[in-house]
Amino acid sequence: MFLSNTNVAFRSRRDFLRSIQYGLGTTAATAMMLDDSLLAQEGTPGEAQDPPPHHTAKAKRVIQIVLTGGYSQVDSFDYKPDLPALHGKTLNESLGREEKPDVFFGKVGLIRQSDFTFKQHGESGLWISDLFPHLSTVADELTVINSMFAETSNHTPATFQENTGFRLNGFPVIGSWTSYGLGSESNNLPSYVVFPDARSLPAGGSINWTNGFLPAQHQGVIMRSSGVAIDDLALPPGVSTDQEKATRQILSKLNANLLSRQGEDNALTARVKSYELAARMQRVVPEITDLNKETSTMHELYGIGDAQANDFARSCLLTRRLLENGVRFVQLFAGGAFQSPRVNWDGHEDCKKNHLREAGRIDQPIAGLIKDLKQRGMLEDTVILFTSEFGRTPFAESAADVVGPGRDHNQNGFSVWVAGGAFRGGLRYGSTDRVGYAAVENRVHWNDFHATILHALGINHRRLTYYHNGIQRRLTNVSGHVIHDILA
Repeated sequence: MFLSNTNVAFRSRRDFLRSIQYGLGTTAATAMMLDDSLLAQEGTPGEAQDPPPHHTAKAKRVIQIVLTGGYSQVDSFDYKPDLPALHGKTLNESLGREEKPDVFFGKVGLIRQSDFTFKQHGESGLWISDLFPHLSTVADELTVINSMFAETSNHTPATFQENTGFRLNGFPVIGSWTSYGLGSESNNLPSYVVFPDARSLPAGGSINWTNGFLPAQHQGVIMRSSGVAIDDLALPPGVSTDQEKATRQILSKLNANLLSRQGEDNALTARVKSYELAARMQRVVPEITDLNKETSTMHELYGIGDAQANDFARSCLLTRRLLENGVRFVQLFAGGAFQSPRVNWDGHEDCKKNHLREAGRIDQPIAGLIKDLKQRGMLEDTVILFTSEFGRTPFAESAADVVGPGRDHNQNGFSVWVAGGAFRGGLRYGSTDRVGYAAVENRVHWNDFHATILHALGINHRRLTYYHNGIQRRLTNVSGHVIHDILA
């Protein structure tokens, strides 16, 4: 089809593709190419078509701490003073109404009081249990939402909804949406970085930081707090710096020549940019990940060197260094896969033992991160999210007449918190019922939560969209409202 003389119909593949604008084949060809991402929207590759800010932004970067497995709200941030008196009673006796709990493993035991002591902290008097003694010292920075609810108590789809707004996989996570909407502040680093738990990847692996149908440049880039920071970043054995530089120069000339002959190609341009970013990262990542440049005082603040907290502490300190260098969104996973022994917050067998282990890994590092950001003036324009896919039941996971040591999954009511200058710190928003089973006041769905976070970043969640399979998709699907009462 493509001949060398000047009388041919098509001189290139691009000419052929342009020629099928009319005729019966147009619909089929265009649909197939859209599915394969061969045709892109007009505009710069990977940039939002209705770019933020849509209104004045209070924040410009995000840290999300993901507690994989579902931590117990009644053992942490949802104080229920009646629980001790109700310990050993049935749920129906406690609530004064008939309830048929739909729990994941179907074992509805008796009401179980908290295993931890709650106290009021800070000038705000925010109730926090002694499960988190270090976080209690920054109580006035936290905005606790006690009225979250989800649509499933199955870990995997619940985690999808926590991060994407949908229970099915294949949708972009909030980190990717943020990258798509705001881009990166740095030419040398990706806009979205992920620190998985050092013990194990979460269930689903990279699905948890997927770009979905958004351009690939918005997928989360895995970084490690110890050892090799990023896979395949260093030069392979036998390749010198000069050889690598010469290779880059040749590739740059070839790509520029191709673009000059064929015109702008969004897919090629995006790929060239990704390779150029990788080359720049080879220079800056070793510098950023060298924590020896931090003082011993800073190491102590985060808990670096502590046998239990060291891995997560290093991730938190690296997070601050990445934000300083222009990374837009950093996600830290506290908890890995659902294997034996458990390395997450899934406290079925013994909730107290499980939560003490997991909280000991993250409590001091997170509190240290908040204090560090505040003293540097960075907390004012940073949003910190502390989330889990769901909570746990206030009754034991055991036989109906037994108060066992474990708690089952609970999608009906649980707690998360946010922090940063965009929010009213020291605030408790919404509530669950008398025992902490179901959200009853100012109920918050993940769509509402996501809409509020985007609003803090200057993004109207209805306007940040991406056309996919005939639909203008968005993070909040077709619902969600901004929770103005928690915004500063």
